[in-house]
Amino acid sequence: MIIHPRDNVEIHGDGHKYARRAIRAGENVIKYGMPIGHATCDIAPGEHVHVHNVATNLGDNLTYAYEPDLVVSQPTSRAAQIPTFKGYRHPDGRVGVRNDIWIVPTVGCVNNLCERLAASCGGIALTHPYGCSQLGADHEMTANLLAALCRHPNAGGVLVVALGCENNTLESFKERLGDVASLNIRFLRAQDPGDEYARGLELLAELDQARIKERVEVPVSELVVGLKCGGSDGFSGLTANPLVGRFSDWLVARGGSTILTEVPEMFGAETLLMRRCRDRTVFEKCVKMVNDFKDYYARHGQPCYENPSPGNKAGGITTLEDKSLGCVQKGGSSRVEDVLDYGEHVKAHGLSLLTGPGNDLVASTVLAASGCHLVLFTTGRGTPFGTVVPTMKIATNTTLATAKPHWIDWDAMANPDVEAFAEKVLEIASGAPARNEVENARGIAIFKDGVTL
Repeated sequence: MIIHPRDNVEIHGDGHKYARRAIRAGENVIKYGMPIGHATCDIAPGEHVHVHNVATNLGDNLTYAYEPDLVVSQPTSRAAQIPTFKGYRHPDGRVGVRNDIWIVPTVGCVNNLCERLAASCGGIALTHPYGCSQLGADHEMTANLLAALCRHPNAGGVLVVALGCENNTLESFKERLGDVASLNIRFLRAQDPGDEYARGLELLAELDQARIKERVEVPVSELVVGLKCGGSDGFSGLTANPLVGRFSDWLVARGGSTILTEVPEMFGAETLLMRRCRDRTVFEKCVKMVNDFKDYYARHGQPCYENPSPGNKAGGITTLEDKSLGCVQKGGSSRVEDVLDYGEHVKAHGLSLLTGPGNDLVASTVLAASGCHLVLFTTGRGTPFGTVVPTMKIATNTTLATAKPHWIDWDAMANPDVEAFAEKVLEIASGAPARNEVENARGIAIFKDGVTL
């Protein structure tokens, strides 16, 4: 398979690359019509092109120029009829695709209590190890992310559980939440009552009684979908990611919103996104997002190109540029409307970029915290995981989809039609369980940059 006429490699059935012609040492290896690295030795026609004879071109921070290319990135037209899904409309106007009880610990010390309470009501415990013994930015990131999750519309009710002696105090956390009058939320400090579990059950009964009872028709213009990949292989940029990109354009054209994260997996392909930024302000936010993440690597003495993973390489991905050029295809061709900080809630309709790492659970968690109703997760190697919102797994190849039907929601190799895929997404938004929900694989992970006391 030849992806682009300029490519000097072709893809075989195993997802790996082979030289279309002789490639000289030092010459760029071209895939997707762009360099994915350079040859470290002469490569003969037909020879396997991979980590043994290719190295990355990536390095330190770059200087970028705003060269907008917005003509091809605009949706061609809006649909004459806006499709709908069945969601839960909150009194304050927010819409959720689930009506779950979320139990949110302010500190990891009460995780076990939260899990016991969740088991009693079929709720979800958002357990994590933080909320205390953190300093500065780490503490702020933890508290802000938890507060954002407490306001998520997929939560029909939220029980916040504190211990009583942590840094993330219940009083300060309530201030961070702001006005909660429109939320179905209760608070429990475990050190206060004699029987914290019994008190928790009482509060859960109150939350359940106040939950919304019925779904209503909601236009897809109010749907927010996160875009993520993990366990990528040589087919990720050929099947699943392009399908998700077409869906992103489909949803944006109908007034909906999508969010793309995994900043380190934009390295080498970031200029494709920068050209699509709606204006110079958004472009400058995008540049800052990319360079700040490179600075993060540098602070810890790590190269920004220490990627792909062993599983990625086994699947045919050679360099980070190779991975990134496939990764950003999940964002389709729509204009980039905004760039969000970690934990920041989506504001603009259309495609937004979000600050977050490539790590599957951390990135999926911050997508949820930004307001995503569900996450589309493409994978070539397979994974059972899911985050706290429905996490729809899209296989890049039929072999995986056949071998792991209990993990996979969609086979992009066998089913590349975007209209059929959109129907499946709206079916899940309307209440059909994603595979992660069937398997009860739902959790969160919080980004950490500093010390733990």
